[in-house]
Amino acid sequence: MKFKNTLSSPHITASPSLTRTMLWVVVALVPGSAFYVAFFGTGLLINMALATLTALASEALMLRLRRRAVLPFITDGSALVTALLLALALPPFAPWWLPVLGTLFAIVVAKHLYGGLGYNPFNPAMVGYAMLLIAFPREMTAWLPPTSLGATTPEFLDLLNYSLFSILPADSTYDSISMATPMDTVKTRVGLGETISDIHLSSPGLFSTVSGTGWDRVNLMFLLGGMWLIYKRVVAWQIPFAMLSTLALMATVFWLIDSEQFSSPWFHLFSGAAMLGAFFIASDPVTAATTPRGRLIYGAGIGALTYIIRNWGGYPDGVAFAVLLMNMAVPTIDYYTQPRVFGEERN
Repeated sequence: MKFKNTLSSPHITASPSLTRTMLWVVVALVPGSAFYVAFFGTGLLINMALATLTALASEALMLRLRRRAVLPFITDGSALVTALLLALALPPFAPWWLPVLGTLFAIVVAKHLYGGLGYNPFNPAMVGYAMLLIAFPREMTAWLPPTSLGATTPEFLDLLNYSLFSILPADSTYDSISMATPMDTVKTRVGLGETISDIHLSSPGLFSTVSGTGWDRVNLMFLLGGMWLIYKRVVAWQIPFAMLSTLALMATVFWLIDSEQFSSPWFHLFSGAAMLGAFFIASDPVTAATTPRGRLIYGAGIGALTYIIRNWGGYPDGVAFAVLLMNMAVPTIDYYTQPRVFGEERN
Protein backbone atom coordinates (compact mmCIF):
# COMPACT_ATOMS: atom_id res chain seq x y z
CA MET A 1 0.00 0.00 0.00
CA LYS A 2 1.35 3.37 -1.01
CA PHE A 3 1.02 6.43 1.17
CA LYS A 4 1.00 9.96 -0.15
CA ASN A 5 4.00 11.92 0.99
CA THR A 6 2.82 14.92 3.02
CA LEU A 7 4.56 17.50 5.12
CA SER A 8 4.55 16.88 8.83
CA SER A 9 2.87 19.17 11.30
CA PRO A 10 2.66 21.92 12.28
CA HIS A 11 1.04 23.10 9.07
CA ILE A 12 1.81 26.83 9.29
CA THR A 13 1.56 28.90 6.14
CA ALA A 14 4.71 30.90 5.53
CA SER A 15 4.17 34.66 5.32
CA PRO A 16 5.10 36.33 2.04
CA SER A 17 8.49 38.00 1.77
CA LEU A 18 8.87 41.72 2.33
CA THR A 19 9.70 42.28 -1.33
CA ARG A 20 6.58 40.44 -2.47
CA THR A 21 4.44 42.38 0.01
CA MET A 22 5.82 45.71 -1.22
CA LEU A 23 5.15 44.62 -4.81
CA TRP A 24 1.52 43.95 -3.95
CA VAL A 25 1.25 47.42 -2.43
CA VAL A 26 2.71 48.98 -5.59
CA VAL A 27 0.26 47.04 -7.76
CA ALA A 28 -2.66 48.14 -5.56
CA LEU A 29 -1.62 51.77 -6.05
CA VAL A 30 -1.85 51.54 -9.84
CA PRO A 31 -5.65 52.09 -10.33
CA GLY A 32 -5.77 55.16 -8.08
CA SER A 33 -2.58 56.56 -9.61
CA ALA A 34 -3.96 56.09 -13.12
CA PHE A 35 -7.12 58.04 -12.31
CA TYR A 36 -4.99 60.67 -10.54
CA VAL A 37 -3.05 61.21 -13.78
CA ALA A 38 -6.28 61.25 -15.81
CA PHE A 39 -7.79 64.06 -13.72
CA PHE A 40 -4.74 66.08 -12.65
CA GLY A 41 -2.16 65.45 -15.35
CA THR A 42 1.17 63.66 -15.64
CA GLY A 43 2.88 65.74 -12.98
CA LEU A 44 2.36 62.80 -10.64
CA LEU A 45 4.64 60.67 -12.83
CA ILE A 46 7.39 63.31 -12.58
CA ASN A 47 7.03 63.43 -8.80
CA MET A 48 7.11 59.63 -8.62
CA ALA A 49 10.27 59.42 -10.74
CA LEU A 50 12.09 62.10 -8.72
CA ALA A 51 11.00 60.62 -5.40
CA THR A 52 11.96 57.08 -6.43
CA LEU A 53 15.45 58.06 -7.60
CA THR A 54 16.01 60.06 -4.42
CA ALA A 55 14.73 57.25 -2.21
CA LEU A 56 16.99 54.62 -3.78
CA ALA A 57 20.05 56.88 -3.77
CA SER A 58 19.58 58.05 -0.17
CA GLU A 59 18.80 54.48 0.97
CA ALA A 60 22.04 53.21 -0.60
CA LEU A 61 24.05 56.08 0.88
CA MET A 62 22.71 55.54 4.40
CA LEU A 63 23.31 51.79 4.19
CA ARG A 64 26.90 52.45 3.14
CA LEU A 65 27.42 54.89 5.99
CA ARG A 66 25.95 52.36 8.42
CA ARG A 67 28.14 49.62 6.93
CA ARG A 68 25.19 47.48 5.95
CA ALA A 69 24.74 45.39 2.84
CA VAL A 70 23.15 47.58 0.18
CA LEU A 71 21.58 45.17 -2.30
CA PRO A 72 19.24 43.23 0.03
CA PHE A 73 17.74 46.40 1.48
CA ILE A 74 17.69 48.44 -1.72
CA THR A 75 15.65 45.74 -3.47
CA ASP A 76 13.13 44.98 -0.70
CA GLY A 77 10.72 47.62 -2.03
CA SER A 78 10.26 49.59 1.21
CA ALA A 79 12.05 52.70 -0.07
CA LEU A 80 10.06 52.53 -3.32
CA VAL A 81 6.73 52.42 -1.48
CA THR A 82 7.77 55.37 0.70
CA ALA A 83 8.63 57.36 -2.43
CA LEU A 84 5.36 56.54 -4.20
CA LEU A 85 3.20 57.38 -1.18
CA LEU A 86 4.95 60.71 -0.71
CA ALA A 87 4.62 61.53 -4.42
CA LEU A 88 0.88 60.81 -4.26
CA ALA A 89 0.55 63.28 -1.39
CA LEU A 90 2.25 66.11 -3.30
CA PRO A 91 0.59 68.48 -5.76
CA PRO A 92 1.26 67.49 -9.38
CA PHE A 93 2.50 70.99 -10.29
CA ALA A 94 5.47 71.07 -7.94
CA PRO A 95 9.11 72.18 -8.38
CA TRP A 96 11.64 69.34 -8.63
CA TRP A 97 13.18 69.96 -5.24
CA LEU A 98 9.90 69.39 -3.39
CA PRO A 99 9.70 65.58 -3.91
CA VAL A 100 13.49 65.34 -3.67
CA LEU A 101 13.73 67.16 -0.34
CA GLY A 102 10.68 65.42 1.12
CA THR A 103 11.92 61.96 0.16
CA LEU A 104 15.43 62.68 1.42
CA PHE A 105 14.00 63.75 4.78
CA ALA A 106 11.74 60.68 4.92
CA ILE A 107 14.51 58.15 4.21
CA VAL A 108 17.40 59.74 6.09
CA VAL A 109 15.70 61.28 9.12
CA ALA A 110 12.45 59.36 9.61
CA LYS A 111 13.84 55.94 8.70
CA HIS A 112 17.61 55.50 9.06
CA LEU A 113 18.31 57.85 11.95
CA TYR A 114 15.97 55.65 13.98
CA GLY A 115 17.80 52.48 12.97
CA GLY A 116 16.30 51.61 9.60
CA LEU A 117 13.30 49.55 8.56
CA GLY A 118 11.55 47.98 11.51
CA TYR A 119 12.82 50.51 14.04
CA ASN A 120 11.23 53.73 12.80
CA PRO A 121 8.32 54.76 15.07
CA PHE A 122 6.80 57.16 12.52
CA ASN A 123 5.60 56.58 8.98
CA PRO A 124 8.50 57.94 6.84
CA ALA A 125 6.33 59.18 3.97
CA MET A 126 4.10 61.16 6.32
CA VAL A 127 7.09 62.63 8.14
CA GLY A 128 8.42 63.88 4.81
CA TYR A 129 5.01 65.24 3.84
CA ALA A 130 4.48 67.01 7.18
CA MET A 131 7.92 68.63 6.93
CA LEU A 132 7.14 69.96 3.45
CA LEU A 133 3.69 71.19 4.43
CA ILE A 134 5.06 73.12 7.40
CA ALA A 135 8.16 74.47 5.66
CA PHE A 136 6.78 75.19 2.18
CA PRO A 137 3.03 75.82 2.42
CA ARG A 138 2.91 77.87 -0.79
CA GLU A 139 4.50 75.19 -2.97
CA MET A 140 2.30 72.53 -1.38
CA THR A 141 -0.84 74.23 -2.73
CA ALA A 142 0.15 74.21 -6.43
CA TRP A 143 -2.86 72.16 -7.54
CA LEU A 144 -4.21 72.29 -11.07
CA PRO A 145 -7.97 72.60 -11.62
CA PRO A 146 -9.48 69.11 -11.97
CA THR A 147 -10.62 68.08 -15.43
CA SER A 148 -13.30 65.69 -16.52
CA LEU A 149 -12.19 62.19 -17.41
CA GLY A 150 -10.69 62.19 -20.89
CA ALA A 151 -10.34 65.98 -21.08
CA THR A 152 -7.10 67.68 -22.05
CA THR A 153 -4.57 67.96 -19.26
CA PRO A 154 -1.27 69.89 -19.29
CA GLU A 155 1.38 68.52 -21.62
CA PHE A 156 4.02 66.33 -20.01
CA LEU A 157 6.88 68.49 -21.33
CA ASP A 158 5.22 71.65 -19.97
CA LEU A 159 4.98 70.06 -16.55
CA LEU A 160 8.57 68.82 -16.78
CA ASN A 161 9.84 72.30 -17.73
CA TYR A 162 7.99 73.81 -14.81
CA SER A 163 9.23 71.15 -12.40
CA LEU A 164 12.89 71.51 -13.43
CA PHE A 165 13.13 75.19 -14.43
CA SER A 166 9.89 76.85 -13.18
CA ILE A 167 9.16 77.86 -16.78
CA LEU A 168 5.79 77.74 -18.50
CA PRO A 169 5.30 78.22 -22.26
CA ALA A 170 4.34 81.74 -23.32
CA ASP A 171 0.94 80.63 -24.60
CA SER A 172 0.14 78.51 -21.54
CA THR A 173 -3.39 78.81 -20.18
CA TYR A 174 -2.31 77.40 -16.82
CA ASP A 175 -1.42 80.73 -15.28
CA SER A 176 -3.34 80.08 -12.08
CA ILE A 177 -1.72 77.00 -10.60
CA SER A 178 -2.06 77.68 -6.89
CA MET A 179 -5.60 76.41 -6.75
CA ALA A 180 -7.14 75.23 -3.52
CA THR A 181 -8.38 71.66 -3.27
CA PRO A 182 -12.10 71.07 -2.55
CA MET A 183 -11.32 70.40 1.13
CA ASP A 184 -9.24 73.57 1.41
CA THR A 185 -11.95 75.58 -0.35
CA VAL A 186 -14.67 74.37 2.01
CA LYS A 187 -12.57 74.87 5.14
CA THR A 188 -11.49 78.41 4.20
CA ARG A 189 -14.83 79.69 3.02
CA VAL A 190 -16.87 78.15 5.84
CA GLY A 191 -14.47 79.93 8.17
CA LEU A 192 -15.40 83.17 6.41
CA GLY A 193 -19.09 82.62 7.10
CA GLU A 194 -20.29 81.00 3.86
CA THR A 195 -22.55 77.95 3.78
CA ILE A 196 -21.80 74.62 2.14
CA SER A 197 -24.58 75.18 -0.42
CA ASP A 198 -23.25 78.61 -1.40
CA ILE A 199 -19.72 77.23 -1.79
CA HIS A 200 -20.89 74.46 -4.10
CA LEU A 201 -23.02 76.81 -6.20
CA SER A 202 -20.26 79.40 -6.59
CA SER A 203 -17.57 76.86 -7.50
CA PRO A 204 -18.81 75.14 -10.67
CA GLY A 205 -16.65 72.22 -11.74
CA LEU A 206 -14.84 71.91 -8.42
CA PHE A 207 -17.39 69.67 -6.71
CA SER A 208 -19.12 66.50 -7.87
CA THR A 209 -22.29 64.95 -6.47
CA VAL A 210 -20.28 62.95 -3.94
CA SER A 211 -17.20 65.06 -3.17
CA GLY A 212 -14.62 66.95 -5.20
CA THR A 213 -14.41 66.51 -8.96
CA GLY A 214 -11.85 63.85 -9.72
CA TRP A 215 -11.15 63.16 -6.08
CA ASP A 216 -14.20 60.92 -5.79
CA ARG A 217 -13.05 58.48 -8.47
CA VAL A 218 -9.42 58.60 -7.38
CA ASN A 219 -10.47 57.65 -3.85
CA LEU A 220 -12.77 54.95 -5.20
CA MET A 221 -9.82 53.38 -7.02
CA PHE A 222 -7.70 53.49 -3.86
CA LEU A 223 -10.60 51.84 -2.04
CA LEU A 224 -10.64 49.01 -4.59
CA GLY A 225 -6.86 48.65 -4.35
CA GLY A 226 -7.09 48.57 -0.57
CA MET A 227 -9.78 45.90 -0.61
CA TRP A 228 -7.52 43.79 -2.80
CA LEU A 229 -4.72 44.18 -0.23
CA ILE A 230 -7.09 42.95 2.48
CA TYR A 231 -8.06 40.01 0.29
CA LYS A 232 -4.36 39.16 -0.18
CA ARG A 233 -3.87 39.56 3.60
CA VAL A 234 -1.25 42.24 3.10
CA VAL A 235 -3.31 44.67 5.17
CA ALA A 236 -5.28 43.82 8.32
CA TRP A 237 -8.92 44.86 7.95
CA GLN A 238 -9.23 46.39 11.42
CA ILE A 239 -7.25 49.59 10.76
CA PRO A 240 -8.98 50.83 7.56
CA PHE A 241 -12.39 49.70 8.86
CA ALA A 242 -11.97 51.53 12.16
CA MET A 243 -10.52 54.66 10.56
CA LEU A 244 -13.14 55.04 7.84
CA SER A 245 -16.11 54.09 10.02
CA THR A 246 -15.07 56.55 12.74
CA LEU A 247 -14.51 59.30 10.18
CA ALA A 248 -17.90 58.56 8.60
CA LEU A 249 -19.69 58.40 11.95
CA MET A 250 -18.35 61.74 13.17
CA ALA A 251 -19.05 63.37 9.81
CA THR A 252 -22.62 62.02 9.82
CA VAL A 253 -23.37 63.30 13.33
CA PHE A 254 -22.20 66.85 12.63
CA TRP A 255 -23.72 66.87 9.14
CA LEU A 256 -27.12 65.96 10.61
CA ILE A 257 -26.74 68.71 13.20
CA ASP A 258 -25.91 71.41 10.61
CA SER A 259 -25.48 70.44 6.95
CA GLU A 260 -24.65 74.04 5.99
CA GLN A 261 -21.56 74.18 8.20
CA PHE A 262 -20.33 70.59 8.04
CA SER A 263 -19.75 68.54 4.89
CA SER A 264 -21.41 65.20 4.31
CA PRO A 265 -19.77 61.91 5.27
CA TRP A 266 -19.40 61.06 1.57
CA PHE A 267 -17.38 64.22 1.08
CA HIS A 268 -15.02 63.27 3.91
CA LEU A 269 -14.64 59.68 2.71
CA PHE A 270 -14.04 60.46 -0.96
CA SER A 271 -12.07 63.70 -0.76
CA GLY A 272 -8.48 64.27 0.19
CA ALA A 273 -6.37 61.36 1.40
CA ALA A 274 -9.02 59.33 3.23
CA MET A 275 -8.74 56.08 1.24
CA LEU A 276 -5.03 56.38 0.56
CA GLY A 277 -4.46 57.00 4.24
CA ALA A 278 -6.70 54.18 5.46
CA PHE A 279 -5.34 51.36 3.30
CA PHE A 280 -1.79 52.39 2.40
CA ILE A 281 -0.50 54.71 5.14
CA ALA A 282 -2.23 54.00 8.45
CA SER A 283 -1.84 50.25 7.90
CA ASP A 284 1.97 50.40 7.68
CA PRO A 285 3.01 47.23 9.57
CA VAL A 286 6.07 48.85 11.15
CA THR A 287 4.44 51.92 12.69
CA ALA A 288 0.86 50.70 13.26
CA ALA A 289 -0.58 48.82 16.22
CA THR A 290 -0.10 45.05 16.04
CA THR A 291 -2.76 43.50 18.27
CA PRO A 292 -6.29 42.97 16.83
CA ARG A 293 -7.98 45.15 19.46
CA GLY A 294 -5.15 47.66 19.27
CA ARG A 295 -5.61 48.04 15.53
CA LEU A 296 -9.24 49.01 16.05
CA ILE A 297 -8.28 51.62 18.64
CA TYR A 298 -5.43 52.88 16.48
CA GLY A 299 -7.60 53.18 13.36
CA ALA A 300 -10.45 54.82 15.26
CA GLY A 301 -8.02 57.36 16.70
CA ILE A 302 -6.77 58.27 13.23
CA GLY A 303 -10.33 58.67 11.94
CA ALA A 304 -11.34 60.89 14.85
CA LEU A 305 -8.20 63.05 14.65
CA THR A 306 -8.58 63.39 10.89
CA TYR A 307 -12.10 64.78 11.27
CA ILE A 308 -11.08 67.11 14.11
CA ILE A 309 -8.12 68.52 12.19
CA ARG A 310 -10.15 68.91 9.00
CA ASN A 311 -12.82 70.97 10.74
CA TRP A 312 -11.05 72.79 13.56
CA GLY A 313 -7.33 72.42 12.90
CA GLY A 314 -4.98 74.54 10.84
CA TYR A 315 -4.82 72.21 7.82
CA PRO A 316 -7.59 71.16 5.42
CA ASP A 317 -6.68 67.44 5.40
CA GLY A 318 -5.54 65.94 8.68
CA VAL A 319 -4.66 62.37 7.63
CA ALA A 320 -0.87 62.82 7.80
CA PHE A 321 -0.87 64.50 11.21
CA ALA A 322 -3.47 62.07 12.56
CA VAL A 323 -1.28 59.12 11.54
CA LEU A 324 1.83 60.64 13.10
CA LEU A 325 0.02 61.44 16.35
CA MET A 326 -1.33 57.91 16.62
CA ASN A 327 2.12 56.51 15.77
CA MET A 328 3.25 57.99 19.09
CA ALA A 329 0.47 56.13 20.89
CA VAL A 330 1.21 52.72 19.35
CA PRO A 331 3.51 51.39 22.13
CA THR A 332 0.91 52.23 24.78
CA ILE A 333 -1.95 50.79 22.72
CA ASP A 334 -0.07 47.53 22.12
CA TYR A 335 0.91 47.28 25.78
CA TYR A 336 -2.65 47.52 27.08
CA THR A 337 -4.27 45.40 24.35
CA GLN A 338 -2.04 42.34 24.48
CA PRO A 339 -4.14 39.18 24.28
CA ARG A 340 -4.15 36.94 27.35
CA VAL A 341 -1.52 34.21 27.17
CA PHE A 342 -3.06 30.75 26.76
CA GLY A 343 -3.27 29.10 30.17
CA GLU A 344 -2.84 32.33 32.12
CA GLU A 345 -5.15 32.65 35.10
CA ARG A 346 -7.35 35.70 35.35
CA ASN A 347 -7.02 37.78 38.52
